[in-house]
Amino acid sequence: MNKVVTSIFILLLLSACASNSPPSTTTDVCKIFKERYSWYKAAKKTEKRWKIPVYVSMAIIKQESSFRADARPERTKLLGFIPWKRVTSARGYAQAVDGTWEMYLNDRGGWFVSRNDFEDSVDFVGWYNYKTHKQLGISLTNARALYLAYHEGRGGYKRGSYRTKPWLLSVADKVQRQADRYKIQYQGCKKKLGKRFIFF
Repeated sequence: MNKVVTSIFILLLLSACASNSPPSTTTDVCKIFKERYSWYKAAKKTEKRWKIPVYVSMAIIKQESSFRADARPERTKLLGFIPWKRVTSARGYAQAVDGTWEMYLNDRGGWFVSRNDFEDSVDFVGWYNYKTHKQLGISLTNARALYLAYHEGRGGYKRGSYRTKPWLLSVADKVQRQADRYKIQYQGCKKKLGKRFIFF
């Protein structure tokens, strides 16, 4: 009996580790959803709730964390070699910072919400971008502008802080290109994904 319990525990532990690791590919959204079908359901739920297209949310998460649950900014170096403080409090799939995450929790409510959980993170991305759309009038499909506001904050975006950051503009262009690729891919597999039993 003890061996059975131990085996079950090991399987559950391995399953948890696998679910927190990045998918085997991050360039093809159909393959991502085939491997992590629960992610597809979470992204679709977000789209239904916040009107943000699946491909936009996925492109932003890819840029922010490369789909790593434990992603965090690197630590700065004290005296050039001693690990020190992190640049920001951002962490998780969506790289949400503490203050904005708290606003999300206050707005959404609920228990057991985590930045390391994909469903919670993609919902956060949808929530933030929908608020941006309502406040700034940015199109829900404009991944580039939504990402700039996501990175700089809505106040920073309104002030045009991104205009003095060529590197950020380049990243935002990259997010738009990724969203465009994901959109084309997703259009080719969403009917299969929408079925209860999917075969590729």
